[in-house]
Amino acid sequence: MSYELTIEPLGQTIAIEEGQSLLDAALRAGIYLPHACCHGLCATCKVQVVDGEVDHGEASSFALMDFERDEGKCLACCATAQGDVVIEAEIEEDPDSLNLPVRDFSGTVSRIEALTPTVKGIWIELDDPEGMRFQAGQYINLELPDGIGSRAFSIASPPSQNREIELNVRIVPGGRGTGYIHEKMAAGERVRISGPYGRFFVKKSAKVPVLFIAGGSGLSSPRSMILDLLAEGFELPITLVYGQRMREELYYHDDFLALAERHANFRYLPVLSHEPEGSPWQGLRGFAHEAAKAAFGNDFRGHKAYLCGPPLMIDASITTLMQGRLFERDIYTEKFISAADAQQVRSPLFKAI
Repeated sequence: MSYELTIEPLGQTIAIEEGQSLLDAALRAGIYLPHACCHGLCATCKVQVVDGEVDHGEASSFALMDFERDEGKCLACCATAQGDVVIEAEIEEDPDSLNLPVRDFSGTVSRIEALTPTVKGIWIELDDPEGMRFQAGQYINLELPDGIGSRAFSIASPPSQNREIELNVRIVPGGRGTGYIHEKMAAGERVRISGPYGRFFVKKSAKVPVLFIAGGSGLSSPRSMILDLLAEGFELPITLVYGQRMREELYYHDDFLALAERHANFRYLPVLSHEPEGSPWQGLRGFAHEAAKAAFGNDFRGHKAYLCGPPLMIDASITTLMQGRLFERDIYTEKFISAADAQQVRSPLFKAI
């Protein structure tokens, strides 16, 4: 059974299946509703029910209080329609968004490669000959067996390679999802994914220099975005500051060096925080935010900055960028928020981040 879901202020009506969340129905229709945790815990996807009835599902009483339910609010990520429903959401137009609908895909793991001792590259060839259309910086949900469920991973390959997509997966100690990928997944395995998801992409319409600060396997999205920009002939300066602990963890290093040789507008600054003294490494040492501060003389004005990596790196980078006179409207991050992370209080200053 299906119902009608009308989304205001767009005035757009879409179909929603019984048991399908309001958020999933919207995303699959190419309508972006703000969201983050998708566990009913962070309240980012809170919307107003104008007409109709919904089942609140697993929305926590912390994210959606009793008086808010009485006022007709719900969390789109876990609310399901009980009939035709009209909701009102805060929807911001983004001139750089392609508003691509989320779809389901099946495919085959075509190869697996150890990129570092803790990061594996996973390539998935999709059955659909047209591949998956996505914007560089977006991510997919990968379905895993044995009751593990789905896990979100950024796409590391550029949109031009949309038939075989690449994921860079860092193993998380004790993590069932990454543990399965690193220890059991093999070439030839059949998989299912859904996507694309996310609003993390280059604001190309701004036409300003671009700064990427990445750490660990957070290199995935910046790599896709940089390859896409260079392939399109983007001529403004592009800087990648990439932080890792030691040289053995620095992956795609030679590829980025080669890109910097071929493209005068691309600058690559790898920096190691725990490389042993006396090693052959002749590059930068320290942390990514420190390397960025030194490279730009603590003045980031006139740039757009995109941050991907561990939360501590992102927080330190935001502080550094703001001290260097770059503010919220020009700073973008991609954080995957777990059910535990979602309960942490986030500063309202970074609503867009």
